[in-house]
Amino acid sequence: MSQIYKSAASGPVPPAVPTSFVTDNGTAVPAANILLVKANDSTENNANGILTKGGVVGTGTANEVDVIITNRLQGTGTTVGATTADVITFSPTTIGTYAIEFRIAAYNTTSTLGSGSSIFGAIRYDGATVIVCDIFDEINNDEGAMSAVDIAVVASAGSAILRVTGYAAQTINWSAVGLYTFVGV
Repeated sequence: MSQIYKSAASGPVPPAVPTSFVTDNGTAVPAANILLVKANDSTENNANGILTKGGVVGTGTANEVDVIITNRLQGTGTTVGATTADVITFSPTTIGTYAIEFRIAAYNTTSTLGSGSSIFGAIRYDGATVIVCDIFDEINNDEGAMSAVDIAVVASAGSAILRVTGYAAQTINWSAVGLYTFVGV
């Protein structure tokens, strides 16, 4: 059996253990030396594209810190035949212009074909209505008959909608992620 004696006068002093973690929105305090660190995404606007939230004010949990990718949109949908699906609906709340880029993946479960696309454009929100500034530019990488699909961004009252269209006798699963940059008054 050994006994350890640590004198403050010699040898390294043990490091201090942090007791709180200050974030962009709130302060997290470990509970029983446990700090939960989680990742998420959000549609909220942040010029840096990332922020942290912590503690009861930021996360609702005293010992939690969340790292959040902001300015992000995501969604999924399925088309059966030549029908449409609204994959992402974005309803801005602040007046200004939103430059948006969507990446879309499609998988045809009927014919086992794939497609990948990127579209870029801008919308303007006037406080009540979304206006598409111009037709979105597209880059399409379609396999075979998948060239028959269509992708568009349309305005409907106060929302911008990423709308996809399938083609006859085919079931297609769609997934999309969007990022936006905002400027206003």
